[in-house]
Amino acid sequence: MNSVKVRIGTRGSLLARRQADWVQSALESYGITAEIVEISTSGDKTQAGPIADIGLQGVFTKEIQRALLENTIDLAVHSLKDLPTEPVAGLMFAAAPLPGPRRDVFLSPKADSLGNLPIEAVIGTGSVRRKAQILHHFPEKRFRVTDIRGNVETRLKKLDSGDYDAIILAEAGLTRLGLTDRITSPLEPPFFLPAVGQGILGIETRTEDTESIRIAGRLNHPETFAAAVAERTLLAALRGGCLAPVAALAEKTAEHRLRLHARVFSPDGGQMLDATRLGDLRAAEELGRSVAEELLLSGAESLLRP
Repeated sequence: MNSVKVRIGTRGSLLARRQADWVQSALESYGITAEIVEISTSGDKTQAGPIADIGLQGVFTKEIQRALLENTIDLAVHSLKDLPTEPVAGLMFAAAPLPGPRRDVFLSPKADSLGNLPIEAVIGTGSVRRKAQILHHFPEKRFRVTDIRGNVETRLKKLDSGDYDAIILAEAGLTRLGLTDRITSPLEPPFFLPAVGQGILGIETRTEDTESIRIAGRLNHPETFAAAVAERTLLAALRGGCLAPVAALAEKTAEHRLRLHARVFSPDGGQMLDATRLGDLRAAEELGRSVAEELLLSGAESLLRP
C-alpha cells in the first residue's frame, strides 16, 4: 500500500466530509497519502419520512461497507452511532480516534432550555431515543415530538422557518461544522444520555487487510475505543439496534476504570430502566455484557420488543 493512496470512504454530506477530511489530514501528518471517495447511502437518498421506514439498520453505512468489501476503498469513516453492531463478515471496527463532544444539545428561539418550552411545544428529532427521554422527563408538558429528516443544515433551516419550536441535535456534529453558536443549551448527562457511539468516529477496515488495520491504528485512542466497545457490546446484547430507545455513556473514571451508564426506555417514555457498572478498561466487552444482562433481568426486552 505504500505505493498507492489510502482510499477513505465516506458519505457526501458536509458533516461526513468534515469527518473524513479530519481523518485524511491526520493520516497525512503521519506521512500517509490519502484520498477521499464519496459514497451515497440509502439514508442520504431518501429524505422523506422517519429513518426507520427506510430499512431496519445501516441506512447510512451499508453502501460504504459494500465498497470496503469490494476493495474500492481501504478505510471507511462512520459516525459510530450509525454503524450497526451486527458483525459483517470480512469487516472489522478497527479504530476510534479521540471523540468530539458526546452530549445532545437543545436549539430553540422559544426558550433557553428544554424544560422551559411552553406546553405542547413542537420538538423535532429523528431519534426514538431522544423522543423517549423528552417524554419521560417532561410528561406534564405534553410535548409534540415529531420526526425531522435531513442534514444538520436542513434541520436548522426548518427550525428557523418556524416548522418546530425546538430541535435536538448532537453537539459533536455542530462542533465539527463550526455551528456551536446555534446551541441554546446542552442536555447534560446523566439527565439526558447520548446514543451508543455518539460523538465518536468509527474507522472500519477489511479483517484481512493488515496494512489498513495498521494505518487505522495510528489514529486510535485506546480509552475511546474501549468506551465504544463497551457501549456497542451493550447494544448488541440487548439486540436493540441503532434506532432503539437505548441511551448509554461509557467514560474513564479518575481511578482509570471504565464506567458504563445505560438506560432503556419504552418508546412513549412512560417506562425507564437504568443500570450503571464499573469495569476494567481492558475488559470493555465484559462490562457491556454485564450492564445489558442487568437491564434484561429488569425487563428491557419487553420495552424493546413490546
